Amino acid sequence: MSTLCLLLNATSSAEGQTPFFSSDGYRIDAFRAPVPDHVPGARTVHTDEVAHLARAATQAAAIWIDVLPRPPRPAGLSATALWLPPARRNIPGSVWLPNVGYGRLSDELERYFHDNLQRLTGGDLDRPIVIYCLADCWMSWNAARRAARYGYRQVLWFPEGTDGWSAAKLPMAESSPVPIR
Repeated sequence: MSTLCLLLNATSSAEGQTPFFSSDGYRIDAFRAPVPDHVPGARTVHTDEVAHLARAATQAAAIWIDVLPRPPRPAGLSATALWLPPARRNIPGSVWLPNVGYGRLSDELERYFHDNLQRLTGGDLDRPIVIYCLADCWMSWNAARRAARYGYRQVLWFPEGTDGWSAAKLPMAESSPVPIR
């Protein structure tokens, strides 16, 4: 009986809480939280390995994808008001594909991510792709998982992201997002 009471209590306390994951396994809430140590279908890389890859002669061979979301235009700002989103500094040579790390993507955003990966890799499913965001950011985990599900076989997930890169005193560069058409 006590087991049943505990089970009912746990069930009722969980009711009304937002689930953290979608039915297909993507993180959909509380994106800035501790991440696991791996992504299914991807290889986890850390700052020292990524820094070595960046310095290696093969740097151009890897595609560097920053998936940090782009902040939306503030609500209530008039259509004629000028607004500049905050600047983004990331790993030099990176391509910024914002918002592709959300757990649920619109059809437009799904096409945007898929088509940009196709364009950047030239359709080569074995081309290394380094995917990152910030430390403890599920956006990069989601995007790396999604790229692996698209069939890319050399997905490298960098969970420390620009926080780890910057802490190692490695160079950063200003970046602009690839427009969503």
